[in-house]
Amino acid sequence: MLLLGVCFCSAAGAIDYKSAASPAVLYDGPSDKSRPMYILARGTPVELVVAVEKWAKVRDQAGEILWIERRLLSDKRTVIVTVPTVQVRAEARESASVVFEAVKDVVLEWQESSPPGWVKVRHADGQGGFVRINQVWGG
Repeated sequence: MLLLGVCFCSAAGAIDYKSAASPAVLYDGPSDKSRPMYILARGTPVELVVAVEKWAKVRDQAGEILWIERRLLSDKRTVIVTVPTVQVRAEARESASVVFEAVKDVVLEWQESSPPGWVKVRHADGQGGFVRINQVWGG
């Protein structure tokens, strides 16, 4: 019986990431009459905290909890570079050749989290490869 409870908690605790489908205003409450905080750029990842009716409560990269209209979120997953420069490698190992480099705040399309500790990503120009999970946020 205890095992069932542990499995349920684990599944319920899964993190769900979304991205902005287009530039979107983030508010301090679930209403367009709430105070606008800032504009989220298209493609920027956010963590979905809860969805209610036409609004979603999200956490941004800085940890701030804000509200966005649900229609402005996409299921397309992205990650954002959190270190000054990240080397995107041809394979998921430190000794692999560098395909390209991306600087802080560049958004990359998430493709998969495999093997553990790595994320397979693709740049908007089509180049792809692997980055360490601790160098990006959103995946």
